[in-house]
Amino acid sequence: MKKSITISLAQTPVVKADIPKNVAQHLTFVQESATLGADVVVFPELSLTGYELELAQKLALSSRSEWFQPLSRAAVEHNIIVIAGCPLEKANSTKPTIAAVICFPDGEVGFYSKQYLHDGEDEYCVSGDKNYLFNLNGHEIALAICADFANPAHSDKAATLGADIYLVSALISEKGYPVDAEILAGIANKHQIPVLLANHISQTGGWQTCGNNTVWNAQGRVVASSQHNQPCLVLCTIAGREVTEARLVTFEHSSY
Repeated sequence: MKKSITISLAQTPVVKADIPKNVAQHLTFVQESATLGADVVVFPELSLTGYELELAQKLALSSRSEWFQPLSRAAVEHNIIVIAGCPLEKANSTKPTIAAVICFPDGEVGFYSKQYLHDGEDEYCVSGDKNYLFNLNGHEIALAICADFANPAHSDKAATLGADIYLVSALISEKGYPVDAEILAGIANKHQIPVLLANHISQTGGWQTCGNNTVWNAQGRVVASSQHNQPCLVLCTIAGREVTEARLVTFEHSSY
C-alpha cells in the first residue's frame, strides 16, 4: 500500500568550495522543508562544494566524512530524508565520483555516484556503475545526477528496477534549460512517472545557472516550477504516480 509522500526541491545558494557555509545553509533548508511537512529534501548536484571540477579531488569527501554528520543528525531530528551533492572519494582511484549522499531518519547514510559524465568531467572525476533506488511509503524513488538523465539507459534501467519517481539533482544553465526540460518531460511521459528537478541558482564552475526547480507529472506536463533563480522550495505531494499537490515557498533568510 502506497501512502502519499511530500518531496521538497531546495533551490539554495552555494558558496564555492566552502563546505562549512554550505552545510549550514543546507541545514536551514532542511529545517524549513520539515516544518512544511516534507518527507524528503533534495539539493542540486555538488551542492556541498559547488560545481568546481578543478577542485573536486581536493574537496572530495570520504564516506565517513565529518561533514555528513550534521546532515544525518538533521535527518534524524526532523524525520526527513536529506539528499545532498558532493565529490566522493572512490577506492582504488585518484579521482572522485560526482555523488549524492542520502541521510535517512534512522541514521543510515547511503551514497549514489553519477554514472554518465558530461564531456570534460572525466578529466577530474570517474563514474559510478549502479543505479540507486530507495523505498518510502511504498514508493520506489530513483536518483539521477545531471547527465544521467540525458542518457536514456539510466531512466530505462530505473523503470526496469521499479521506479515510480525519478528525482534529479543537476546543474543547468538558462540556455540549456529548454532542451533539458524537454528530455525530463519525455522521461516522465515514457515511463508514466513523476520527474522532479533540483537545480542550482548560484554561478558555479563558470556556469550561470537558472534555478527553475520543476515537477513534471506522469504525463510529462509541468505541474510546478519556481520559474526563477531565487532561494525557495518547490514542494510536491505524490500518491501512487500522481502529483496531488504542488506549491512554491519563498523566503529571505539566506545568509549569502
